[in-house]
Amino acid sequence: MTPEKVEEDTHSKVELAANPLHLQQTDLPRGRPFEPGQSGNPGGKLPGTRNRATMFAQALLDHDLELLVRTAIDRALKGDQLALKLCIDRILAPHRQAKVRLELPALKTANDAMKAFAAIAAAVAEGEISPAEARDPSLLPDGFLRALDAHDFEQRIQALEKKTNIGQRHV
Repeated sequence: MTPEKVEEDTHSKVELAANPLHLQQTDLPRGRPFEPGQSGNPGGKLPGTRNRATMFAQALLDHDLELLVRTAIDRALKGDQLALKLCIDRILAPHRQAKVRLELPALKTANDAMKAFAAIAAAVAEGEISPAEARDPSLLPDGFLRALDAHDFEQRIQALEKKTNIGQRHV
């Protein structure tokens, strides 16, 4: 190879390295290759499909799961703080509140809020729900009454301002 040929070959390689766009294929669409709302896999993964690594790990654990749980419990009972934390955090399921089903009236007036409170109190008295379960539903009529009071207060202030011309800007 002649020195001129080596210099030319080296020059072309340096030019290619300095211009990476030259290396891109030009026949591929730029930007978004798929139509909006479409993907390369229109079916996609089914809901609830589990990761392969997760399924593999679960299969390994299933064989010795009872022994592992028993060992963790034994270590926790012997005072191992990490095992105790593991047992409480992972073995005991987190407490989730059950849904409370109550028939409450539509909240349109203060009287409706009183009826809702009465329905909640009756459900507690009849043992349909516990007092703890009654706490969250009772917040609804309470919040409604507060909003009703605020709305009523705003209406009264606006009426007074209109009557006394207070609050109107003089230009």
